[in-house]
Amino acid sequence: MTTESAPAASVLVPRRKKRPLYLKLLRVLRDVSPVLVFFALIALWWAAVAVWKVPGYLLPPPQDVLPLIVEKRQSLWGHSVITLQEIFMGFGLSVVTAIPMGLLIALSPTAKRMLYPLLVFIQLVPKIAIAPLFVVWLGFGLTSKVMLTLLLTFFPLLLASIAGFQILDQRLLYLTRSMGATTWQTFRYLRFPAALPVIFGGLKTSATIAATAAIVAEFVGSNKGLGYMLLQGTANLDTTLVFAILFLLTIIGLALNTIVEVAEYLMTPWQRSQTKTS
Repeated sequence: MTTESAPAASVLVPRRKKRPLYLKLLRVLRDVSPVLVFFALIALWWAAVAVWKVPGYLLPPPQDVLPLIVEKRQSLWGHSVITLQEIFMGFGLSVVTAIPMGLLIALSPTAKRMLYPLLVFIQLVPKIAIAPLFVVWLGFGLTSKVMLTLLLTFFPLLLASIAGFQILDQRLLYLTRSMGATTWQTFRYLRFPAALPVIFGGLKTSATIAATAAIVAEFVGSNKGLGYMLLQGTANLDTTLVFAILFLLTIIGLALNTIVEVAEYLMTPWQRSQTKTS
């Protein structure tokens, strides 16, 4: 009996098909495409300077920018730490305030009538005009930069949180209530997971704005930070230093976006399974 059932079992279990080699190569190429695009842009930059003989004070070649970063690494690192503090503190405050407020506005019509018009009014005020006021009210220190970063990153994340917490189909809520689920169980296992993809979209937008907000705040009034160094380089017509700082700011922006993507990867495992099946 065992000898007859073994071949039958082997027939019933389908064998996993091997992917063709070109599909594997396409997948590897897709994974490394951001790195390839980055090096391609640097190559185009170098070629443009070499072919058209662009003066260094207008567009420095990449072989001058990278050595400058190494040469001034201590100064750049010290100013980068200040800017990173402003970014992470402002963005962190935005996360811990915008997401709970988005949940409150999404679930409470009263809170939406009371808070949402005020928040829209604050969003319509030009933030560059408010930045000097923060310097007057809070001084030239870290606090004014953090508050401006919070103000610029708050509203995109708030809108994403409201949309995410309202995306759930009401029929699913009726189903959970009929099955005896509590409000906390419904939120934990249904509403919050459904809102996470939309919220992470807002987090990615706010993360990219955070670096810009910190630099703008340093433009208004500061004696340290990458924004301060950027102003000094522009005033001295040191274009190589300006490009070095822009390169560092690009790396910071990519690092912030990577952190958000890793958090999304860890907190939304069901999306990984959907990606694998597709």
